Amino acid sequence: MKTSHVTSTAITPESIAEAGAIAPGPVAEYALGLGDDALVLAQRLGEWIAHAPELEEDVALGNIALDQLGHARSLLTYAGSAWGKTEDDLAYFRGEAEFRNRQLFEQPDGDFAVTIARQLVASVYFVSLYTALAGSADPTLAAIAAKAVKEVEYHLDHSAQWLLRLGRGTEVSHERMQRGLETIWPFVGELYSADPHAEGLDGIAVDPRTLMTRFDDVVPRLIADASLEVPSVPFARGGGRDGRHSESMGPLLAEMQVLARAHPGAKW
Repeated sequence: MKTSHVTSTAITPESIAEAGAIAPGPVAEYALGLGDDALVLAQRLGEWIAHAPELEEDVALGNIALDQLGHARSLLTYAGSAWGKTEDDLAYFRGEAEFRNRQLFEQPDGDFAVTIARQLVASVYFVSLYTALAGSADPTLAAIAAKAVKEVEYHLDHSAQWLLRLGRGTEVSHERMQRGLETIWPFVGELYSADPHAEGLDGIAVDPRTLMTRFDDVVPRLIADASLEVPSVPFARGGGRDGRHSESMGPLLAEMQVLARAHPGAKW
């Protein structure tokens, strides 16, 4: 197994390739799921550009999307090294059932409150995940996570501030934020369920089930501070890591992949 000598501050898809890091097969399968989570969320957040409620938020959501895209590029580059595939091969030339992202990340933007609810849940998860993964025995995964955690901490602060602003705002904003939480809540359970591709990777991968304690410590408190209530709704079935997705995934991929599929091999 080759190991990478890139540092967390220098980690990029290019630096991973230059270091000659080749992911072992099981590690590649694990990294693929993480990369898909970040890629699909980046695509969703990018849909807000020029549609956010204020100009500053166009920039903020665009920057968060770019951060997520950066995480996806590094993870997919590392995953693809096991199979001789590039990040673009994995992003643009797989079908829906081949994507491993958890279903939360593909959920439609809805109104702004739905997006904030999705981003809050996603950010708490990513902070816990990357904090733990920064201690991975796989040096490339550890470097990717160490860089990413600094960015997702900002993402969490951004969504928490909006949760507070909307929850304690007008009667309308309060009601919409509560509905946003209820819309997203069914997909929380899958985030913290077992990852089949993490099995057998003790010391390398992170078991999502170990991260639920932080969620329970952080999210209910943030919701209460915003004068909102933790939803009481059943969790959805899930299955994203096994290629099972909601009906919104197909249209998302069609939009994301159309140009690359129409002009395969083209460069700009």
